[in-house]
Amino acid sequence: MTRIVTRPYSFRTSEMLRQGGAHPVLARLFAARGITDIKELSTELNGLLAPALLLHSDKAAVFLADAIAAKKRMVVVADYDCDGATACAVAVRGLRMLGAEVDYLVPNRFEYGYGLTPAIVALAAEKSPDIIITVDNGIASIDGVQEAKKRGIEVVVTDHHLPADTLPEAAVIVNPNQPGCPFPSKGLAGVGVIFYVLLALRAEMRKRGLFDAATQPRLDRLLDLVALGTVADVVKLDANNRILVAQGLKRMRAGGMQPGIAALFRIASREPAKASPFDLGFALGPRLNAAGRMADMTLGVECLITDDEGLAWSIARQLGEINLERREKEAEMHENALELLADFDPHENATISVFAADWHQGVIGIISSRLKDRYFRPAITFSPDKDGWIKGSGRSVPGFHLRDALDLISKRDPGLIERFGGHAMAAGLTIRADAFDQFAAAFEEVGRSWLGQGESERVVETDGALEDACFTISFIDLIDSHVWGQGFAAPVFCDEFKVVNQRILKDKHLKLALEKDNRRYEAIWFGHAETLPANAKVAFRLGANEYNGTTRVQLLVEHAEAA
Repeated sequence: MTRIVTRPYSFRTSEMLRQGGAHPVLARLFAARGITDIKELSTELNGLLAPALLLHSDKAAVFLADAIAAKKRMVVVADYDCDGATACAVAVRGLRMLGAEVDYLVPNRFEYGYGLTPAIVALAAEKSPDIIITVDNGIASIDGVQEAKKRGIEVVVTDHHLPADTLPEAAVIVNPNQPGCPFPSKGLAGVGVIFYVLLALRAEMRKRGLFDAATQPRLDRLLDLVALGTVADVVKLDANNRILVAQGLKRMRAGGMQPGIAALFRIASREPAKASPFDLGFALGPRLNAAGRMADMTLGVECLITDDEGLAWSIARQLGEINLERREKEAEMHENALELLADFDPHENATISVFAADWHQGVIGIISSRLKDRYFRPAITFSPDKDGWIKGSGRSVPGFHLRDALDLISKRDPGLIERFGGHAMAAGLTIRADAFDQFAAAFEEVGRSWLGQGESERVVETDGALEDACFTISFIDLIDSHVWGQGFAAPVFCDEFKVVNQRILKDKHLKLALEKDNRRYEAIWFGHAETLPANAKVAFRLGANEYNGTTRVQLLVEHAEAA
């Protein structure tokens, strides 16, 4: 069941925003997204929250400045997704700019799993570090930090994931979501956290007289990496994250990006001069993520840290090939999952749990996401791990906190889940293969008790009707000049149209000619092949369709139903 709703907004607030200089339509869009002051829309670097607000960033800065002065060896241990890869690249590039001796390690997910485990510490120890710095992981690595201490290695944890009741005994922990941290932007991605640590470190080194404001290393040159990781990790684009992303996009459009980022644009056939959050989330991000899903994210990190354009292009081509392999595996597994769910009734079930013995561990998160989108139910997909264990990756719907659900299950039945972690909307876990049915039942029980009718239907939020004068390329350019994404949704409009013509393209897309007030509009509904009635209520985004040198406005349909 899908329901179209219109976002409410304060007319008074939208008027204030309009008087402050916002376009009248954008003023109501911003008001509907909680903006109350035109200043909140600024994307200038000086609008960033101060590093001092991030708990222990000052402590980390002193610790790392001392380590650099003492010429201590550092190893960055990263997560294996796009946020982890960009965070690793930011850490390595930034620390080297500041004079550190630093190497990195991205553990193979299939061999070592997630986080700073004792086994990964042993692997890192082969590089003889004095210090391990985690990026985008570590907040749950109690045993790993303990193992490092036993080996005489100090650990600095930089992470953004939700902590458990007990924190690791690291030398320093920097995480906006740890208890007592006053940092307002709780949605900071892993790459954002390490970028902030570097800002604090540079300030500490400046205070020590190692350089001044004119001679200090230009950390802003890392913002293309920060933007990519932030968008790809689908964190909330609050005001602070919008600044980070906007500044990164600005540098990409001006050509000031890492060779690896430029190579990823090229392999994805996207134009850096027109870089958008969509490019980062759906073109560059998946190609980087494919390395961690199907092979080894070391390849992705190498692409991001090399200054050799030829090497960057060579690696980007490999990443493109791996991504094609990922897409083929994903299509096969998705079809298999739908077969397993042939009798699934979303009206009778609150959750989805699926498992197949031949599924690829690197793709299960994507399958969960697709099942969640299709049935609008929290979904967890499992694949085989080692020695009778299976790993699950889940995706959730608004109103159902997935990590808290797993926490409740683990407390109700302490032996059922071996380990788990994650966020409200995405989480992972490990269980025994023979406990799958037991877990599925426990997950369903929590789903039934937590999900009411409102959370059990897909809601398409729209911004209402769009004025006729705004169906223009210039208005699309105006929209695209702002940063939209998770928590700051891109505009979706809704209106009633007469369906003048419709046909199916490639057996899976609906091509439409719509009419309203004697004006005709081209439209397309991707991934939808069922025809519409003569009069339809359509929720749509504005898109620009370039064909034969001509650019026309095209409506990109999000949902449509009988008017």
